[in-house]
Amino acid sequence: MQNEAFQKLLYTYQKPLYNHIRNIVLNHDDTDDVLQNTFIKVFQNLKNFKGESKLFSWMYRIATNEALTFLNQKAKKSGISSETLQNNAINNLKADVYFDGNEIQIALHKAIATLPEKQQLVFKMKYFEELKYEEISEILGTSVGALKASYHHAVKKIENLLTTN
Repeated sequence: MQNEAFQKLLYTYQKPLYNHIRNIVLNHDDTDDVLQNTFIKVFQNLKNFKGESKLFSWMYRIATNEALTFLNQKAKKSGISSETLQNNAINNLKADVYFDGNEIQIALHKAIATLPEKQQLVFKMKYFEELKYEEISEILGTSVGALKASYHHAVKKIENLLTTN
């Protein structure tokens, strides 16, 4: 029964979690690794899920934390900063067969990379994934008001960068 329920979770959330993680790590192979780690953690901790938040939010929180941890560890192993790692990933997007964006999308990713981590997360979740503020609030554990302010500041910074470059 538990296996069947987990299979249903996997089927239901694999694609949206892939997209969420991909927006954070930017690389397909790394995304697959993080997604696998996410589902391992979900499987291991499903019995501890108390229903205090939505299952969706709980899984997205795990995926977000796994993606950020992965990036920090990868940067540390490579001996570079997280910012350099992110810029390298953006520069490699053109060669990524799974990336179907154009120069404008790459410019957008470069602009997003200049934002503080929290603003990056909020912007990506709102803009690319079209999540509601209430959902982002549950995932990140931040108030809706703070998220709206972060998103507004992120949009202004991105607009500035894209119009001046």
